[in-house]
Amino acid sequence: MRSHRSEKKVMVSWSSGKDSAWALHQLRQDPEFDVVGVFSTLNEEYDRVAMHGVRRELLEQQADRLDLPLDVIDLPNPCSNADYERIMTRFVDRVLDRGVTHLAFGDLFLADVRQYREDNLRGTGLTPLFPIWHTPTRELSRDMLDSGLRTVVTCVDSQQIPAAFAGREYTAEFLKDLPDSADPCGENGEFHTFVFDGPMFKAPIDVEVGERVQRDQFVFADVLPR
Repeated sequence: MRSHRSEKKVMVSWSSGKDSAWALHQLRQDPEFDVVGVFSTLNEEYDRVAMHGVRRELLEQQADRLDLPLDVIDLPNPCSNADYERIMTRFVDRVLDRGVTHLAFGDLFLADVRQYREDNLRGTGLTPLFPIWHTPTRELSRDMLDSGLRTVVTCVDSQQIPAAFAGREYTAEFLKDLPDSADPCGENGEFHTFVFDGPMFKAPIDVEVGERVQRDQFVFADVLPR
């Protein structure tokens, strides 16, 4: 899927959701960069992506459809700042040895999150990239859907949107039903997603929605491989 060999080798932070998928898709359109892999952090106790609640098996299927290697970074639960920094330092050293020059993130508007990433990478030899930064989210949501991207909502914050949105597919109807207070891309943490098809994939992933579970204010829909 990559037609160039840029010296700027990028790994994409892969949450399993639509924003990281779209950031990767945008980078693949840019001949300045060569996307060489994706990386994800998992809660070691549950073997799932934190907040998204996505199983390792599905992450591996996404990486296969992306035709990219996946680095899984297992984090203890709970994870102290010291543990996190130690684990991530090992990861940085590993990817530098492979010639990686940039790490890309799907952040949109949260300046404190961007600052945190920039601060953590300063002096490591890796440059952070934010390919979809400040893209208007109404426009972005339309572009994603028009491209054929398909994604299911795996987690909602029930203090921001109704719990019934968990497990729904992200569609024009979903966007129409969202409360006016909610960001169309869930940038304020209203919801998180799992991508199962789109222009970044060589083939779709066949999934179904299983049990819905509430933990505190968050409602998780368990996405299962068929």
